[in-house]
Amino acid sequence: MNQPKRYLITSALPYANGLKHIGHLAGAYIPADIYVRYLKAQKRDVVFVCGSDEHGTAIPIQAMKEGTTAQAIIDKYHPIIEQNFKDLGIAFDIYHRTSSALHHETAQEFFTVLNDKGDLEIKESEQYYDEATNTFLADRFIKGTCPNCGNENAYGDQCERCGKSLSPEELINPVSTLSGNAPIKKATKHWYLPLNKHEDFLREWVLKEHKDDWRANVVGQVKSWVDGGLQPRAVTRDLDWGIKVPVQGADGKVLYVWFDAPIGYISATKQWALNNDKDWKPYWYDADTQLVHFIGKDNIVFHAIIFPVMLKLHGNILPDNVPSNEFMNLEGDKMSTSRGWSIEMDDYINDWIKKDNGGESMADVLRYYLTAIAPETKDSEFTWKGFQDANNSELVSIFGNYVNRTFVLMHKLCGGKVPVFHNELMDDTDKQLIVDIAAAKTKIETLLEGYKFRDAQFEVIDLARKANQYMQKKEPWIVAKQLAENPEAQKQIDNCLHLCLQLTANLAILINPFLPFTAKKMLGMMKVTDRILEWQNAGSVKLLSVGYSLREPQLLFRKIEDEEIALQMEKLKQKKAMSQQSLAVSEETSSNQQPETSSLKPEIIFDDFAKIDLRIGTIVSAEKVEKADKLLKLSVDLGFETRTIVSGIALHFKPEDIVGKQVTVVCNLAPRKMRGIESNGMILMAEDKAGKLHFVNPDGKIDEGSTVS
Repeated sequence: MNQPKRYLITSALPYANGLKHIGHLAGAYIPADIYVRYLKAQKRDVVFVCGSDEHGTAIPIQAMKEGTTAQAIIDKYHPIIEQNFKDLGIAFDIYHRTSSALHHETAQEFFTVLNDKGDLEIKESEQYYDEATNTFLADRFIKGTCPNCGNENAYGDQCERCGKSLSPEELINPVSTLSGNAPIKKATKHWYLPLNKHEDFLREWVLKEHKDDWRANVVGQVKSWVDGGLQPRAVTRDLDWGIKVPVQGADGKVLYVWFDAPIGYISATKQWALNNDKDWKPYWYDADTQLVHFIGKDNIVFHAIIFPVMLKLHGNILPDNVPSNEFMNLEGDKMSTSRGWSIEMDDYINDWIKKDNGGESMADVLRYYLTAIAPETKDSEFTWKGFQDANNSELVSIFGNYVNRTFVLMHKLCGGKVPVFHNELMDDTDKQLIVDIAAAKTKIETLLEGYKFRDAQFEVIDLARKANQYMQKKEPWIVAKQLAENPEAQKQIDNCLHLCLQLTANLAILINPFLPFTAKKMLGMMKVTDRILEWQNAGSVKLLSVGYSLREPQLLFRKIEDEEIALQMEKLKQKKAMSQQSLAVSEETSSNQQPETSSLKPEIIFDDFAKIDLRIGTIVSAEKVEKADKLLKLSVDLGFETRTIVSGIALHFKPEDIVGKQVTVVCNLAPRKMRGIESNGMILMAEDKAGKLHFVNPDGKIDEGSTVS
């Protein structure tokens, strides 16, 4: 197969509705970054695009949760996500936004072309409608009882308690989350993409042309969907938030997020071209461009069925490959931000990079472990113990140890310079190492071209393992003891360390796509520019000039201690407990807002109530909890003592406004840590129909510590 003239690489656009976890990182971003860095080391024409997906119901729903606007939500999370990627070495050529004017224009143009050509169909259907707010309800704006587990606060698309996917029609007693009223069914008109008309194209293109070179999970899912019969899919919906449908009579309608989001790859390419005075069109229209989409398996249907149909109808090139990863689980359970069972990129960066003495190297440790356990063919599992073992047993003990020993011995036995190689003394062990270096380059190159990043990374570490074995066999530190009696022994030392240094330079080239911060540190030690990282240099044993002075060694990685892992496990458990508590509070709040569909809690007797110790306290200080938008840290005077209580009221009260307020406190509630702060009690609050919180406080000043009965 001829090498394409250019490459366009995309990673799935993350929703800008909150922090993203490391499962996302493993699925669509690290593999793409590895591939792009390899292609750029090959000096190929590559553009790597991504950006925030800023439309769809997820955004306004998060805005409702945080008591703000949809625009404020995307403006908050877009820069955080973008910086997270940078901190972890994901080197996009552009990280764009679907809220940009350029994207709106691009998506509307795309829709118009398909609509004007007659490639879309208009249909009328009945959808849930809230009469009180005059709003058609997206699935997430409908709640009801889950038919699977009985949860009274399941959403119209999924029950967050049992995880079952739902449709609004399956909910028992559905109600609108906007008004609390039962919705009605009302007719509405929408534009549809008739996927059923393109089944033959998909069978030929995916199931025949790519059945052998695409991953089995992608081909299998496409086959399942096509064999089951494709249905027309709406490309518009009734919403306020999104890209307006550019047709007269489409007031109140926007492009469906699944239609608008992948067009974000095109608008991002346009913006990159504008920024760099380039022409964007060849990347989307020239058949000599290789388009590759990196995604997680939940995005297969969009990138291997729907978007290709859209591209074909619009006249664009089709993807050459859609490398899709399976899911990465966490400590025996599915990763889920909503359930508190996840490790956010932002948290990892704060815990391991910004506050850690390992600095940027800890970004590479995460990249390494996620690649080592990459779910390329089946679901995998992240464990903190596995993370520790990968670092200590492989990066520290094999790769880092080899590089450190080489530099220490070079300074000790060769005057800190690259020694000469004495060809007349070359033996079979030397020859085998040279063969291994060249072979490693070929293996890694083949694996990277085939999107087998886990195996490719293994080959780099395996070369370092062979290098350690070579050094152990040569034992230059033992040979050095013979120098007094046999000065010629220096030549044996020279040969060993010359090859070890040349192999170190090769390791920098080969590890660069995977661990870019480590490669950069190695270049500094060798006093060479990043030009040495060009792929054509790999496999050579003439990279470092004889007599060239090298710097003192730096430790590439540090050992991770058991105490650090125990701390992360405890943090994970606390996060899950807090999430469960928050979900319970949310469900209870929702029940209080919907009295017509909710029932009272189970009946109790007086003895149950008497167990609760309620006391009057006065707030003496209040401050926001760092990186927790909803939490305030309160000091409450109870008369007999002052307690710290963490309360989720920050969206309703300013700290300075509540100092001096008297409150009712549950004093005998078991302590709980929240954001690392131990909370000893709970403030009683009342919530009105508008969702505003109010203190449950006494009528007039009462002595602190007074009991409530």
